Amino acid sequence: METWAGFCPGLHLSLSIWLMIAAHTLQNTKAEITCASCPSPVQLHLENLQLGVRAEPTEQPSTLKSIRVEFRQLGVTDQNNGVDDEHETGVPVEDVPQLPLDISLDGVSAKGDAPGSDEEYHQGSDNAGHPEQGEDAALRRARRSGPEFAEFGVNGWTGVDADASEDRGSLLDAHRQGRSEFRWNRDEGRGNNRQDEPRLTSSTFALTGDSAHNHAVVYWSGQNSSVILILTKLYDFHIGSVTESTLWRSTDYGSTYERMNDKVGSKTVLSYLYVCPTNKRKIMVLTDPEFESSVLISSDEGASYQKYRLTFYILSLLFHPTEEDWALAYSHDQKLYSSVDFGRKWQLIHEHVTPNRFYWSVSGLDKEPDLVHMEAHTPDGNVQYVTCRAQMCTEANRNYPFPGYIDISSLVVQDDYIFIQVPTSGRATYYVSYKRESFIQTKLPKYSLPKDLHIVSTDEKQVFAAVQEWNQNDTYNLYLSDTRGIYFTLAMENVKTTRGIGGNQMLDLYEVAGIKGMLIANMRQDNQVKTYITYNKGRDWRLLQAPSADLDGNDIHCILPFCSLHLQLQTSENPYLSGTISTKSSAPGIIVATGNIGAELSYNNVGMFISSDAGNSWRQIFEEEHNMWFLDKGGALVAVKQPSVPTRHLWVSFDEGRQWTEHSFSSVPLFVDGVLVEAGAENQIMTFFGHFSHRSEWQLIKIDYKSIYSRKCTEEDYQTWHLHNQGEPCVMGQKQIYMKRRPGNYCMLGKDYSRILSAESCICRAHDFECDYGYERRGDGNCRPAFWFNPSTVSRSCSQGQNYLNSTGYRKVVLNNCTKGVKEMYTARKQQCPKRPPKGLLLTTKDGKLTANLGSNVTFLVHLDEGDSLQTNIQLDFGDGTAVSYSNLSWTEEGIKHIYKSAGIFRVTALAENTLGYDTTTLFLHVTCPVEHVQLLTPFVVIRNKEVNITAAVLPSHSRTVTYFWWLGNNTEPVITLDGSISYTFPTEGMHTITVQVAAANTILQDTKTIAVKEFFKSLLLSFSPNLDEFNPDIPEWRQDVGRVIKKALLQVSDFPEEQLLVAVFPGVPTAAELFLLPHKNQSEGKKKSEEELVQVSDKIVSALNQNLVEFELKPGVRVIVYNTQLTLAPLVDSNPRHSSSAMLMLLSVVFLGLAVFLIYKFKRKIPWINIYAEVNQEKEQEMIGSVGQGDSTPKITLSEFSTSKELMEKELDARVKRGVGNACESTREIPNCTSV
Repeated sequence: METWAGFCPGLHLSLSIWLMIAAHTLQNTKAEITCASCPSPVQLHLENLQLGVRAEPTEQPSTLKSIRVEFRQLGVTDQNNGVDDEHETGVPVEDVPQLPLDISLDGVSAKGDAPGSDEEYHQGSDNAGHPEQGEDAALRRARRSGPEFAEFGVNGWTGVDADASEDRGSLLDAHRQGRSEFRWNRDEGRGNNRQDEPRLTSSTFALTGDSAHNHAVVYWSGQNSSVILILTKLYDFHIGSVTESTLWRSTDYGSTYERMNDKVGSKTVLSYLYVCPTNKRKIMVLTDPEFESSVLISSDEGASYQKYRLTFYILSLLFHPTEEDWALAYSHDQKLYSSVDFGRKWQLIHEHVTPNRFYWSVSGLDKEPDLVHMEAHTPDGNVQYVTCRAQMCTEANRNYPFPGYIDISSLVVQDDYIFIQVPTSGRATYYVSYKRESFIQTKLPKYSLPKDLHIVSTDEKQVFAAVQEWNQNDTYNLYLSDTRGIYFTLAMENVKTTRGIGGNQMLDLYEVAGIKGMLIANMRQDNQVKTYITYNKGRDWRLLQAPSADLDGNDIHCILPFCSLHLQLQTSENPYLSGTISTKSSAPGIIVATGNIGAELSYNNVGMFISSDAGNSWRQIFEEEHNMWFLDKGGALVAVKQPSVPTRHLWVSFDEGRQWTEHSFSSVPLFVDGVLVEAGAENQIMTFFGHFSHRSEWQLIKIDYKSIYSRKCTEEDYQTWHLHNQGEPCVMGQKQIYMKRRPGNYCMLGKDYSRILSAESCICRAHDFECDYGYERRGDGNCRPAFWFNPSTVSRSCSQGQNYLNSTGYRKVVLNNCTKGVKEMYTARKQQCPKRPPKGLLLTTKDGKLTANLGSNVTFLVHLDEGDSLQTNIQLDFGDGTAVSYSNLSWTEEGIKHIYKSAGIFRVTALAENTLGYDTTTLFLHVTCPVEHVQLLTPFVVIRNKEVNITAAVLPSHSRTVTYFWWLGNNTEPVITLDGSISYTFPTEGMHTITVQVAAANTILQDTKTIAVKEFFKSLLLSFSPNLDEFNPDIPEWRQDVGRVIKKALLQVSDFPEEQLLVAVFPGVPTAAELFLLPHKNQSEGKKKSEEELVQVSDKIVSALNQNLVEFELKPGVRVIVYNTQLTLAPLVDSNPRHSSSAMLMLLSVVFLGLAVFLIYKFKRKIPWINIYAEVNQEKEQEMIGSVGQGDSTPKITLSEFSTSKELMEKELDARVKRGVGNACESTREIPNCTSV
């Protein structure tokens, strides 16, 4: 399978134009990582580098039959799609989706996707459009026709990074000059005038009237179809939408075109065009949502259309790989829809789906053909892997194959594998499911510690991954897995990445088409970048031997390893311009690339090089860069100069690049923006897309190259070719012999004759085996255990009496077909499982968290590194008085579930034990219940320099799972406690603010109170007529408002200053309040006089209260009378002792005090005024509170006799239950489940 990942700098782009575009689009650049010719690489872990899908540009012209040509004046877009060739995927070309390419007029910003494997089509990457991240909505809607192929369906290319353009321009040695700087000669490249030169038949058609349109989508179905569709549009960058569109249709391979606007509606503005990949006669065209949201459907290759209204805006489409009428649509509001009648009706599948993370089922692996894999967000912001059937995706029908949450944009469904990344603290953890089995954590070398990981390919029965490790910045290491995708071993270190257009990062790795196991990579070594080649999937790498002579026949003295050939391994952003390296599966062994000869890779003094024997030897064919395509199933090569200058000639070679014939395809030099080659098997037609000048109309040149062939090939025109590696005939364990046309025979293949004639297995040798997981290759070529790996470790699944495979340190290269030889020596040996004590016991929760909500089902996982799982007893103590025991570890594979019935921190202990020993481990689990309410309990007035208790009452009450943050006074930093109360001394008088924040689980609540701090004060307890209770909702706001009304009423019966009078209404019913009389702030020194003034004011207010003179109107017709409660606070000790002359009065006071204490203790919940916000430690010295006159007959009580905060909490709970306020975690009043009152 040949794919490509991301964007590579198009060699046809001019530097000056790119810089102009960058000025407008710099803010939208994205970073990606790509690799040349790697099948559907997908990003698992999103960092600054992103991995996308890329295919061989040389495959494009012959296999992709639709492109999107984009002529834009101030920017670029990137809707891209691609298909693969039948010889590379085993899928007929007619079964491959036809998708668009982008080309820009001012800057030739041509973009398009490239062919991927047939497996990719159902993975949401090749025939699905992906919305650009971070763009305005209007521009996203205008760019939704194809996948953002920069990141395998995550982020597209939004513009050109100025730095990237400058860097790339310098690398290409000024070959990116702006078009305006060129002056072409009318006689340029006319070639020879030999009478016997074969002439190409060509015709040109101009899209007259659309010169103002700056965007186009071109589609050619190919496969014996003569229909070409072109959708041109005028995209207004100021308003961010399409304002005009024209649909063109040709039925004669592009010789003439018909305007189709009348067929779709003359006023209809179209945005994008899709073609069904399994039935190319079916076409879907979307209207621009700024005017209307509709879809136009055609079943006759665009001859007629039916319009259907949509209730949503489509950002991307994904067609089913086999069912022609099935499609998935992703909307602008992150909803996923499905249709089973080719877009006529749509049904919602799921909301909050991650962009481009939805996939159709994989044939042969998923049971239901309409199964949809997707990555969806939960209401609390987490991400889950969800599967369901397209038309039956209710909550009851949804499945969650991976238990727990995953990282966003990490789901990849590809071939036999499903990959996800799990959110962990500090380190990335990856899981893989092979053939839909349970997920297993992938095993990279212990200390690779990846910062970023990308799946490069999965098509050859193993996973090829690129990993950026903790100590790498601009390079990646390549790893290969076993067949199950679990154990990874190193294939190459420090593979170079290249910064491309728009800030994209491209991995310099290329998979050669048509030859299994052959890769080319650029490796950074000692500050130099060199090109290496492997024939056995990275087991061995070597440098490329440079040509022995240049184009002029002069000898080249280049001796390995000091000098070698180095290749540029980037493919073009525009798949219809070939890029820097090209291969084709139908022409095995032929490699054409841009490169240089020297000690390291350079972008100066480059030329074009070709190898006809799979990289063993090379020849130079051009001194300048050219775009290269394979004609006639790979039987011929065609070359066109880079599109930075106009040209009207092409060059054709029939002898693998040894001789080239020049042909004219246009009478006027053309800026070539794209080429379609081999649209169908029955015709030999190329279509050139371009323009004659900056503002000219679009030109479509149809070229029939059948005339350059003299005849059809016969059996005598073919020869055998032996694949080898520097003379070694065994490659991947086989001697392979191919059939291909004899070089120089001017005959037409007509069909694919490039095939393996014979494949004979070789005797196994050392180079057929790579190091196994945990082993590293040393200088002597042998594999030795890494320092962190214990080779004696035996799987815990290995039980006494059973056998296991003991690794020799080697494993056979996947798909290597060698036999016998050293196979037995290197293959893992079967041995009997030894008796072992348990070791390496690990206890975790299934979701990896150390917290759980009360009442939830907590699943514990027990892992044992070593030991006999079938002979080891497992005991698990949950820490709440319950425990379980299992006879062996196999019973715990699905996890051990437990529900906690109370909140707290629990010590969970696991014990693994057998006859040889035991191992134990502990986990501390926080079981929390969400906080519903917090109430700060403080006195309203306190004495300066006297310690006071402050309490935060929490509903429901928690045990050890709540953290309290106290802001006291003017402190800038909080005091943090695990207790709900704190003692504090206020050093200064005045009004002080206290704030407490309570944190439990994911909830934080706050309450604030203001306290008056004085040297002394006087207080009275107030009660009210019963009608006030009928209107008491018992909320803080009501108490504050009523307090102000009471204060206003009291001021009317006294001349006491308003700022010295404080009224506090208590919570609960019956309604009660406390009146505080405060001294003037400047009278602290005249304490005796102030106390006397407070007593006088108190007497006056008491007198008015006793006479029912204090009242207020709560609402019309409802008047409330304020009473003086007969029991009031009095000084504990007189500040100035005044001895009474009446012993009897003192005795009566003591008796009354004792009676009051008894009543308070016995009926403390029934006395309304007893509920106050003050508490003093009983062991503290009793405080003094202002003097009371001799005439007061009111008995004295201490503050310590008032309700404690716990009693107040009980009263609050009673009041809440009476008002129907239930428990935060239970529907009944069974509070102990959440509280410990």
